[in-house]
Amino acid sequence: MKFIASKTDLMNSIAIALRAVPAHTTMPILRCILIEGRGNSLKLTTNDSEFGIETYVTGTVEDPGTIAVDAKIFSEIIRRLPDEIVNFRSDESFNIEITCGKTKINIAGQSGEEFAALPNIEMDDCITISQFTLKNLITQTIFSIASNDNNKLMSGELFEIKGSILRMVALDGHRIAIRRVALKEDFGNHRVIIPGKTLSELARTLSGEMDEVAKIYLSKNYIIFDIPGTRLVSRLIDGEYFNVDQMISSDYETKITINRQELQGCLDRAAIFFRENDKKPIVLDLRSGELELSLDTPQGSFNEKLDVEKQGPDMVIGLNPKFMSDALKVIEEESVGLYMINSKAPCFIRNEDETYVYLILPVNFVR
Repeated sequence: MKFIASKTDLMNSIAIALRAVPAHTTMPILRCILIEGRGNSLKLTTNDSEFGIETYVTGTVEDPGTIAVDAKIFSEIIRRLPDEIVNFRSDESFNIEITCGKTKINIAGQSGEEFAALPNIEMDDCITISQFTLKNLITQTIFSIASNDNNKLMSGELFEIKGSILRMVALDGHRIAIRRVALKEDFGNHRVIIPGKTLSELARTLSGEMDEVAKIYLSKNYIIFDIPGTRLVSRLIDGEYFNVDQMISSDYETKITINRQELQGCLDRAAIFFRENDKKPIVLDLRSGELELSLDTPQGSFNEKLDVEKQGPDMVIGLNPKFMSDALKVIEEESVGLYMINSKAPCFIRNEDETYVYLILPVNFVR
């Protein structure tokens, strides 16, 4: 195989492909990038058996072919080359010669025949969504998935379409994040669980541009995200997701409306003393039109008062300050509403039309 491509284009595609190279594997071939040269483009493929990426590089293919090369070594070589045109050639023994300017490097490749091909999925019914919207939905929910695999369902997110409404849900047993968005057309009914790793890598790959579209294809076991120049294929998590609708309540005794940035700033200051291992909540003491927030830890104590609009009786509740902060950081509205029933029931952060809902379980505290 022989091809010519710019170092910048090649490096950009390699960086995307590396996201599906497993850190640890018993199959050495999966540590490779599969390079296929056809026509005027190169296809780079990586696969960790659960999640795979195909990405394309525009170039000149003078001799078509396929070869596998160690992903880490190939990436480091290309990254350190001069910013010029890269010439790549391999022979029948899978020896690779890379030249760029006055630099010439030789490495060993291997046959791509043992490389695990990505699953072949029928790409008939297509769901379309702007990359901007999809990226936002992921970043606004993914922080609420579980950080370990003790419960497989909690390590992924619910991706649910009902007609023209897309809802994404993440939970970890202590909080829930829900985002809803209206799509431009009716795409039927779909309900799947997407691994958190897939969504994290997808968010990094999406351009975030409003006028650029992502195409989504679903099968029983897999999902494909097709964006210009790159395709991500992921195995879905098997199982029935939690019935979050039973966990969400519209009832409340007390509601406060507060400036989001002021509350976020207060939590940022309190975070100086917060350690997750301490399990110390920040105490919200609501009286009349004033909210007092306090945190008492072995590292120090914190106290601040904020003006709020209140409906309902006075309330005292303990909440995890990081969970509150995570939700506030991804809300764009100037003011937010906090809804509470009592100190033992969840606190909800949501807007009127419930395009976002964040549930945070209370934490016991002693005053």
